[in-house]
Amino acid sequence: MATMKSVQTAGVGRIEVVDVERPVPGPKDVLLRIRAGGVCGTDVTFLRMGGMPARAHLGGDLVPVALGHEPAGEIVEVGAEVTGLEVGDRVVVNPQDAPTGIIGCGGRYGALSEYLLIENAEAGRSVAVFPDTVPFEVACLNEPMAVSRHAVNRSGAGPDDRVVVFGAGPIGLGATIWLKLRGVGHVVVVDVIPSRLEKALAVGADAVIDPAREDVTTRLTELHGQSANALGQPRPGTDVYLDAAGAPAVFDTVVANVRWHARLVMVAVQKKGEVDLGGMLRSELTLIASQGYPTEIFEVTPELVEHHERFAKLISHRVPFAEVERAFELALTPGAAEKVVVAFGA
Repeated sequence: MATMKSVQTAGVGRIEVVDVERPVPGPKDVLLRIRAGGVCGTDVTFLRMGGMPARAHLGGDLVPVALGHEPAGEIVEVGAEVTGLEVGDRVVVNPQDAPTGIIGCGGRYGALSEYLLIENAEAGRSVAVFPDTVPFEVACLNEPMAVSRHAVNRSGAGPDDRVVVFGAGPIGLGATIWLKLRGVGHVVVVDVIPSRLEKALAVGADAVIDPAREDVTTRLTELHGQSANALGQPRPGTDVYLDAAGAPAVFDTVVANVRWHARLVMVAVQKKGEVDLGGMLRSELTLIASQGYPTEIFEVTPELVEHHERFAKLISHRVPFAEVERAFELALTPGAAEKVVVAFGA
């Protein structure tokens, strides 16, 4: 029996690299050799929980989770009935398409493994091929960039809109890139970590705000002009707010600043907290939730290929698989890293 190494949770704040059976593809499957994989906030959430409830909808004992859902790899075996895919193809993956459960999120397989089985493999549905002009480490950004693209699509932002993105992590910075690529006129990024604000400017933000150092309302009014809410109270002229931070303070800041008929897109996972519904009412604020990527998972791939040097700037740390514990230490430490990518050997 051939084995491979795979990363899974091992209690609160801990991972372990275990030897598991290497999957054998059936006639409709392909086997990938993983070459790079991103570490996501969802992986960190599983670590902080110490695993996943065995029966998530009912509660129950925690069980280990095979981690990783942001892979890029190379096809090394192709089932006899698979068409349109060949050994040697470099591919990114739709983790939600796996019939045995979402890859790296409670499904049978995790992508932070030396090999990954793609069941019922189909080009354009379960995987997408990308050219060798794009490094694997950049290609593995495909999945989180689909998340950020869906948030931008949900925003409806256009060339005449003035947009604020809260949170300069990978999703917020990805949204910033997509907003600028679709021609949005002015994009501001808000964060409290100076290095992240520098990165936001590097990927195309028109301005940045550090709320620990400057007043958000005053600065937004300078950048976007003055408008008003439904009662005529002065407000910055910002049209769209995008929450990629997930901190309760973001909602408070947005509601305190929104003009009449502004929009707020919530893509970050929000913790429980109070919301000023009266403030939302006074501005007739539209709250738009954004979850996953219903259509965007491979819609983003051609543009990721075209602009791969720009997207590469999102990666703050490249960690070899042999040091994967360090990758998770970085991801678990607030402010220590923006985007951590695990690189597998050639």
